[in-house]
Amino acid sequence: MFELTRRDGLARIGKLETPHGILETPALLPVVNPKLGTVPPRELFDDFGFKAIITNSYIIRSDEKLKERALNEGLHAMLDFPGVIMTDSGTFQSHMYGEVEVKNEDIVSFQRDIGSDIGTVLDIFTEPEWSEEKTAHAVDVTIARTEDAAKLKEKMLLAGVVQGSVYQNLRENCAKRLALVDVDVHPIGGVVPLMEQYRFADLVDVIISSKKGLDPSRPVHLFGAGHPMIFALAALLGCDMFDSASYAKFARTDRFMFPEGTAGLQDMKGLHCHCPACSSHTYEEIVKMKPAERSAIIARHNLWVSKCEIERVKRAILEGDLWELAERRCRAHPALLSALRRLEKHREFLEQYEPLSRDNSLLYTGIETLNRPAFLRYSKRFFARYEYPSSEALVVFEDSTGKPYNRYREGEINKVSAKYNAHYMVHSPFGPVPIELDEIYPIAQSLFPTSEDVETKEYSKTQMEKMSHQQPYPITMMWDEENTMDALEMMCQEAPAFDLDKARVKAVADYQFGKGAGEAFLNGEVKIVKSKSTGKIRNVLLNGEHILSMRANDGFFTLRPPGAKILLQTFPRPRLRVIVKDDAVPFNREGKNVFCAFVEECDKDLRLTDEVLVVDQKDNLVAIGRAMMIREEMLSFQTGVAVKVREGVKE
Repeated sequence: MFELTRRDGLARIGKLETPHGILETPALLPVVNPKLGTVPPRELFDDFGFKAIITNSYIIRSDEKLKERALNEGLHAMLDFPGVIMTDSGTFQSHMYGEVEVKNEDIVSFQRDIGSDIGTVLDIFTEPEWSEEKTAHAVDVTIARTEDAAKLKEKMLLAGVVQGSVYQNLRENCAKRLALVDVDVHPIGGVVPLMEQYRFADLVDVIISSKKGLDPSRPVHLFGAGHPMIFALAALLGCDMFDSASYAKFARTDRFMFPEGTAGLQDMKGLHCHCPACSSHTYEEIVKMKPAERSAIIARHNLWVSKCEIERVKRAILEGDLWELAERRCRAHPALLSALRRLEKHREFLEQYEPLSRDNSLLYTGIETLNRPAFLRYSKRFFARYEYPSSEALVVFEDSTGKPYNRYREGEINKVSAKYNAHYMVHSPFGPVPIELDEIYPIAQSLFPTSEDVETKEYSKTQMEKMSHQQPYPITMMWDEENTMDALEMMCQEAPAFDLDKARVKAVADYQFGKGAGEAFLNGEVKIVKSKSTGKIRNVLLNGEHILSMRANDGFFTLRPPGAKILLQTFPRPRLRVIVKDDAVPFNREGKNVFCAFVEECDKDLRLTDEVLVVDQKDNLVAIGRAMMIREEMLSFQTGVAVKVREGVKE
């Protein structure tokens, strides 16, 4: 069973329960060749801290001495490794050397009998150059073999491999069919040639098309992805496990691995590494070593660097800045940069997993940042949900480094609002930002260079032009100091009427909950409580009841029970709702979290960290909280928190 504990979009920290303990993901599994002792498995566990390794059951089975030892002693004793051991089946050997002399049921049973924690089906390795017809047939064979293997696994976890070459339709179809089979881990296979050829953009397509079809409650293993330069991007796309034979393979040809790429010893001018393997040696000493000794040092260096990068990725997931890390890593090589740019093609899919807000600011690192789902989210919600206030004139300010915009432009806004019925918009890198949306994430929580690049200017211009065709104002002008005031004096006739506070409540509510929420929250006697120190909205009261609190960190609303009941009446079921089973209702009313096993249904449009209404089967409000998963995940996982409940609601 796999439990999700922390996340950053598709990237996950999880716990996979295995016969030899819990494996925390993201995890790197060093490949151990049972015939070669580059780095002893016990050293990998004790000194490096690797909790899992992967070895090849086909090689063990093909060697009579190893086969006998594995069957008699067990795999863990034979390798002297107390942690989790995953075994491959011989599929990669068939890719490298031709068809292997073993049957699927025999190799799966052998993996089970020697005590493998995670065994692997003998799937068909689909080559990138294969025709779609040949690939489709191979996928059918892989599915059939996986179904047969599932009947043999017993207590062993089983890895059902997603194949399909570079055909995205076949990858997604294979993944959907595998989701119906009783397997536990989903490796994405057949991708080594893509990585060897630096076809990382194609790798992005393969991963995402596979993720679209897979059961989200099962961890995803990117087979053969052992170079640290790919970990951040792959984790960003939802890969949980990796395996590395590269650490030893590269070492045998004197190649050092780093997060930014690979360096050959013959090309290096010195050794500036402080890992445990390198710290006690100089560059000159390593050059003069015998090949075997040098290879052992470099292999350990590669392992340390790879482990450190996995830990760095994990930290980024915890801190919510994996996008920034992935963008920095992908700029290390043009092929990775192509992969980063390929994400534009998949923004709609990625947006489903984008949280409403993050703890960290959005940092612009280059034109590829424009492809982040946060930009798409803002654009979609602004154009679909925003309603322009009924003002006579629209004044547009150019973007500035001062945020939030309403404070930085307070003087100009007060000057205009004292005399005219005007509304205000900012021409920002996100496009049009109404002044009343200037405090929400990511508008206020973003940092851009002072000098815009051409692509950002073009994106912003396109968004502004789209807005200009929709806005209803008879008078529109860019702010130009006294020239603007003079023009307004000549053209405006209406008295000042724009109420920024009420406009903010309406606009933020519509953006956050859906069109119509803002109007419902303002339907009655409204009292807005503001901070005396910052001037920001703190609470909203309607007819004497506290309905909303505005969060200082992201500018969005936290629901209070009376506000939740308004939404319940405003939007039909299942909008904004997580519907729980009857057994869970008493616990959720007491303020306990909603767990996945008790979710009956859920709004498909909910996003991570959205405010949600927890309701029972009869649509009675049970609790309010924030979504920790999207619908597909809530309905797939059997364990873990679906909704972090903030407050239960008594009957």
